[in-house]
Amino acid sequence: MKPRNPLKALFYLCLTVVAVLIGYKVHLNFFKEDFEALHSEQVEQIDQRTPAGSDIRFAVVGNINNSVGIFERRFIPVLNQAELDFLVSAGNAVSGGGEDKYRALYGTLNHLNIPYLLTFGPHEHDDFGSFRFYEHFGPHFYSVRTGNTRLIFMDSTGKTPWSWQLRWLRDLLDHDTSHARILFIGHPLLKPQAPVFFEDDDDYLKPEAVRAELMALIQEQNIDLVFSANQALYDEQEVQGTRYITTGGAGGLVLNNEESFYHYVEVAISPEGNIEHQMRRLEVGQHPFWKRLEGFWFFIYSLFYTGFVNFLLIVSALLAITIKLYQFIFIGKNYYPDYDLDPTPWLEKPMRVAMFTNNYLPFIGGVPISIERLRRGLEQLDDSTLIVAPRYRNQSEQESAVIRVPSLLAMGDKREFRLANIFLSRIRKRVRAFGPDVIHLHHPFWLGSLGLFVAKRLGVPAIYTYHTRLEHYAHFVPLPGMLFRNLISHALIKRFANRCDSVIVPTDSTEEYLRMIGVTTPTFVQPTGIEYERFQSVDKEKLGALRSELGLIDKKVFVSVARLSNEKNIDFMIEAIEKLRNETDVPFRFLMIGDGHQRDRLQKKIASLKLESHFLLAGAVEPQDMALWYNLGDAFLFASKSETQGMVILEAMSAGLPVVAVRSSGIDDVVHDGQNGFKTPENQTRWVARAKQLLEDDELRESLSKAARSFAADYSIAQFANDVRTIYATSLAARAKRTLKQN
Repeated sequence: MKPRNPLKALFYLCLTVVAVLIGYKVHLNFFKEDFEALHSEQVEQIDQRTPAGSDIRFAVVGNINNSVGIFERRFIPVLNQAELDFLVSAGNAVSGGGEDKYRALYGTLNHLNIPYLLTFGPHEHDDFGSFRFYEHFGPHFYSVRTGNTRLIFMDSTGKTPWSWQLRWLRDLLDHDTSHARILFIGHPLLKPQAPVFFEDDDDYLKPEAVRAELMALIQEQNIDLVFSANQALYDEQEVQGTRYITTGGAGGLVLNNEESFYHYVEVAISPEGNIEHQMRRLEVGQHPFWKRLEGFWFFIYSLFYTGFVNFLLIVSALLAITIKLYQFIFIGKNYYPDYDLDPTPWLEKPMRVAMFTNNYLPFIGGVPISIERLRRGLEQLDDSTLIVAPRYRNQSEQESAVIRVPSLLAMGDKREFRLANIFLSRIRKRVRAFGPDVIHLHHPFWLGSLGLFVAKRLGVPAIYTYHTRLEHYAHFVPLPGMLFRNLISHALIKRFANRCDSVIVPTDSTEEYLRMIGVTTPTFVQPTGIEYERFQSVDKEKLGALRSELGLIDKKVFVSVARLSNEKNIDFMIEAIEKLRNETDVPFRFLMIGDGHQRDRLQKKIASLKLESHFLLAGAVEPQDMALWYNLGDAFLFASKSETQGMVILEAMSAGLPVVAVRSSGIDDVVHDGQNGFKTPENQTRWVARAKQLLEDDELRESLSKAARSFAADYSIAQFANDVRTIYATSLAARAKRTLKQN
């Protein structure tokens, strides 16, 4: 018999607490009946119970604080049996001004058999609660006449200006004919005589000038009793004939000692205005053990009922604990590869591979080109492919193995980024009919998310290739840039990758990044293949014609390939070329191949720097013509920091171009400094110095060119497809092993 795991029990306890808390909040906010202007109903009932000339008996309580365990279950049964006419709260009937607190209070007060009136105290005011008090109960300051007694309720929170309240009180009492006058105010006017636990000056009425003026008015108008709450104790003092009583023992954080205990005050008034009052103590939890336990409970209780912010913090903390416990207990962690997996059975037969991508040909970019090369390589190995991709206007009409999805939205000046309609049921039907062995995902959202969903439904492995550093695309997202870069992009990639069966990354540094953000899915380093042979057999005649057409005769040529977008750092290169022009006498031209939504802005910048004769935005070039354009160059310049591999750098090296690039994750593993090119920090002076070195030193350039071509020879499409196919087979073997264990 397996030993019980106490952490597992703790996990389920945390989960239960979170569920109960959330359920309680939902119940209070959405299922409790609505209520408004309750004081008007309560005053009517009090008038019926206490006609003019009758005796009056009522109770005063303070600091109810939404206490279900104490006030609702202990106090209310006593009050209902005490033959009282009504109940008055001296303040802090709620633990905070949130809607849920008021609804909870309403539920508690419904257990009373007598009417009630509430004082607008500091807790009623907290968390924007003033408008809720006004809506649910009534004004923040008001007066009620019952029998021959005047009950006065004032707002001590600062919500209502004191000048107005004091004028109102004087005018009211100047014309009042009642025989007894009792004032209720949330903040005490006097500090208690006994020491107070956790005392703060803000617990008492402020400012001092207002307190002095109010006490003078109390004396002037012969107010008999003043009741306050806001301290968890009972205190009674007399000043110039007026009794000042602080009562705070109806719930909340009572310490259960000789100064702080549960109680209420019973008040009896004769028709002639004679007032008698008596503090009635309730013995609750007096055993020493229960004293300590109850004190601890109310400490926790007070944390839970101080507003939505603390509630959310506590629920979040419990959720975090729950998640961590779940991961610690239920998710087995083995950071070593499973060396027992045998992919051979799957490698020996043709595979069916469905790919989901947010962009594809005719859109020109690194991801579409990588997918197209993988597709061709797999089909040469007798595998079948199906690609799910957005629809474009100028797409090929002969695409039997592509599901083109219409767009909901197209973004960018050239409308190059498309949000495909992932809600079409025909996508899932066609993929299901295709019967894939694996589903390969090329983006961690939108169509990628649909592909992951389909993979889960079909029970086949989901393979994710991490192509793009998502955080560098913050400018496309309608969210604060730093929020997207620092939190959302990393969290999105981590969550998506951890839901897949395997992750393919192009470089070791990219794998290290994924491990740092918490990706635990098996990861395979697999660079994208390039058409190496195509770059070796360029038509010299066509090359000469293109060179002549572009006016490159007798000029050194720098080439770069990138989408004209912010994350590609084109501005850096424009400014650097402007600097290089002024530092060298060697005639040169920079060809920027690619298109994008920043084209017009970049062209204006080139014109403003008078760089037209040095910097050419050549536009998009068809993939089959790229080898020709690469071979125009003498060196390849690059400044993007958003690459995961830098496939264009390998293509440039295939054409024998040494590279000068800004150091980043996708560059570090490809460019070997001083061997096949140079990599520099994002520093224009150092970048320009390396570009100038290649421009002026023919012998160095020739040496690096040979090394670059030799390095690129190892990245053929055939090898690429073979390696990816092995990853597919390994993932299928792992899934089969897990299924066998479960059965």
